[in-house]
Amino acid sequence: MPALPDPVSERLAQRLAQAQRTSRLPSVVAGLVRDGELVWQGAAGQVDGRPPDARTQYRIGSITKTLVGMSVLRLAEQGRVDLDDRVTDHVPDAPVGRATVLQLLAQAAGLRAETAGPWWERAPGGDWDDLLGRLEQPTAPLGAGRRHHYSNVGYAVLGRLLELAHGCRWDEVLAKDWFGPLGLADTTVRPRPPFAPGLAVHPFADAVLAEPEHDAGAMAPAGQLWMTLPDLARWAAFLGGDGDGLLSPDTLDAARRPVSIDDRPGQPWTSAYGLGVQVFADAKGRRSFGHGGSMPGFLALLRVDADTRDAVVVATNTTAGLDLELSRDLLALLHEHAPKPAPAWEPGGVDRAALALAGIWYWGPTPVSVTATGDGRLEMKPVQGPARASRFVRQDDGTWLGLDGYYAGEVLRVRYDDEAEVNHLDLASFVFTRTPYDPGAGVPGGVDPDGWR
Repeated sequence: MPALPDPVSERLAQRLAQAQRTSRLPSVVAGLVRDGELVWQGAAGQVDGRPPDARTQYRIGSITKTLVGMSVLRLAEQGRVDLDDRVTDHVPDAPVGRATVLQLLAQAAGLRAETAGPWWERAPGGDWDDLLGRLEQPTAPLGAGRRHHYSNVGYAVLGRLLELAHGCRWDEVLAKDWFGPLGLADTTVRPRPPFAPGLAVHPFADAVLAEPEHDAGAMAPAGQLWMTLPDLARWAAFLGGDGDGLLSPDTLDAARRPVSIDDRPGQPWTSAYGLGVQVFADAKGRRSFGHGGSMPGFLALLRVDADTRDAVVVATNTTAGLDLELSRDLLALLHEHAPKPAPAWEPGGVDRAALALAGIWYWGPTPVSVTATGDGRLEMKPVQGPARASRFVRQDDGTWLGLDGYYAGEVLRVRYDDEAEVNHLDLASFVFTRTPYDPGAGVPGGVDPDGWR
């Protein structure tokens, strides 16, 4: 493990110890990930009379959903599932109405959050048929695609989809997709020694109560897995982009973009859902992604900074009370006292076709700059005032496809004159010219023959 400077590690350890003390956590472990490596890990409190270590397992709760979601995306990459398919195309008896696979992944299927009872997080679960019998009707009261609504039931359905697609248990699918290839040797569906016992801390007394441990059965894909800190850190590195080719960068990027927003009237949004991944925004708009985890006796958090791809992971064995500022503070201490070095600029492999388009263009009278980046793409930005910004990637037919912003999914076509020189750009029917309203560029509607005056 690459080491941080001692003063930084000491500050991090002090902050973790403070959180354990003030939040009355029986035990807590935390780690920081940079460039795919666990660069710091710390522990406070005790498990069975000694500090937890790298072999101690914790239940990660709903972080399990990220592994389930990524396995569904693997099916989509393999062409075995289309995200726009109805869920019932793959799980015929799923009581999800007209919901699509994408809506289920994005917590936008309108499903109920929980089963009708008993409290599935504290009671052993049965098989799929048993779960169907415990779902309260209607199962999808909010209607598919109408709003964000977090649903544990939805991820039980996705676990069933994985089982039917692969012909084996959902956790065996995850083992094949992730545990083996990523070296998650200490990730299991039930605990193995040494593990932290699940505890509830009395709100008004320094006393603890043991929480039950069980197999949630068909509901297990919503929050069953146990992990060690190093395994949780490795999974954070994967979600941050260290994918080992197991998922394409484009798929990972799509998973980390907001699809459904947890909208709260009168407040800016701070939480959204991508495809199997939560997306967070702070008061200044800085983004991070990952997931939280909560089961009786356990809390966990995985969060990746969207700008630096540095990640923080935290796990504790208490039902309630983890200070959410802990994860933010650990990342902030890392960024303040051990900032990630900015990479040196180097000339890149600029596409000649992209180079011919670089410079200033005008949408009517509005100037935009087009930059040919070292990764062979184009980047359009405003020069002054508001204007639409997007990035573009070259297609085999010579067109450019918008990747983000207003022009995401739109096609940019280069138009040439009789001498085969670039004349103007045609982007989603808008004409961009080298001078404002160039009369020689065939601007729709024509250009006043009297010109500018």
